Amino acid sequence: MARRNVRPLSLHIPQPLARPGEAPDFSWLDIPPAGQARQPAVEAPAAKMRDLAFDLIRVMDEDGCAVGPWAPRLGAEALIGGLRTMVLTRAYDERMFRAQRQGKTSFYMKCTGEEAISVAQALAFDREDMAFPTYRQQGLLIARGYPLVQMMCQVLSNAGDPLKGRQLPVLYSSREHAFFSISGNLGTQFSQAVGWAMAAAYKGDDRIAAAWIGEGSTAEGDFHYALTLASVYRAPVVLNVVNNQWAISSFHGLANGEHVTFAARGLGYGVPALRVDGNDFLAVYAATAWAAERARANLGPTLIEFVTYRAQSHSSSDDPTRYRPADEPGAWPLGDPIARLARHLEQRGEWSAKDQTALETQAADQVRATLKEAEAAGVLGHDGPDAATMFEDVYKDLPWHLRAQRREAGF
Repeated sequence: MARRNVRPLSLHIPQPLARPGEAPDFSWLDIPPAGQARQPAVEAPAAKMRDLAFDLIRVMDEDGCAVGPWAPRLGAEALIGGLRTMVLTRAYDERMFRAQRQGKTSFYMKCTGEEAISVAQALAFDREDMAFPTYRQQGLLIARGYPLVQMMCQVLSNAGDPLKGRQLPVLYSSREHAFFSISGNLGTQFSQAVGWAMAAAYKGDDRIAAAWIGEGSTAEGDFHYALTLASVYRAPVVLNVVNNQWAISSFHGLANGEHVTFAARGLGYGVPALRVDGNDFLAVYAATAWAAERARANLGPTLIEFVTYRAQSHSSSDDPTRYRPADEPGAWPLGDPIARLARHLEQRGEWSAKDQTALETQAADQVRATLKEAEAAGVLGHDGPDAATMFEDVYKDLPWHLRAQRREAGF
């Protein structure tokens, strides 16, 4: 029999609330008052803290005061150090992006607006904890004391590149700084971090692991494989989702962030999940320290979603004005992480506008001088890594056929 009065099916295709030429619209983002989110005991099970996957942990109020149970006890030295690292990271980004526009390097990616995540987390983790980052955690590497000149040499692809031309300009790596090689393939670092953490626990190590991905990468299989293994084996790992609203030109809704938080995905795996204001330095630190304590106590993994905003282009090859309003970054309601931490320090009587200006000038001068030093070793297309190094760092003992090729090449 013919079916009647049946409504035709329709496919839902998520769309951002604003496109180029339209007014920015962040009405979907519910921002609770600072200090409202509760802080559970570290040993609390995931089922007893489901609300924190949907709430938004915030510490700094509109006046810059630290309020609520998540407010950490950080002294002025630690906070000013964090502010200094964020400012230096932003100055580094600005200078290297400009170098790309000048043809001195092939490619660059900024983390503007997201600095609090990597820098505050660097403060919360131990220096030896293993980091599995993305290409927007340069602040973590800078916070751990990696030489700025070496970062620049890699970006410039010159003879001083510590990775000898084996990686893209912004895919850093440093064993000495517990900073795992950045992968250009999205999502892989989650599985790698969980595997490393499982091995650390199996060996009775005292170090934990942490990984970062963007919200778009939560749609990758690696994200789900990692959560399964982390949950089953209680891996000592902190898994961070940096929700900066845009996965290249695709808004977060296409990764299923339109009607549910990314933190909520941890609940299905029995993993405690937190949703945090990613532009609040104090909230980022507090949530990370809480998750790290859980991991060190053999209580397993934590999934943290940091709600932030990518204030600049995806990369030097991207034009964000083609897919979002040009004035959208200025309309982001959670503000700028550097300005917010500076305001908090001012409220405590430990900082001033004059101090901030001096800090920004100092950072710009430092980056400018360091870039001159790096450029002395060459720029893109000039004085690159020695070609003979292509035979190094692959095999412990170079096999006969590569020794023959090396002789044939004249090295």
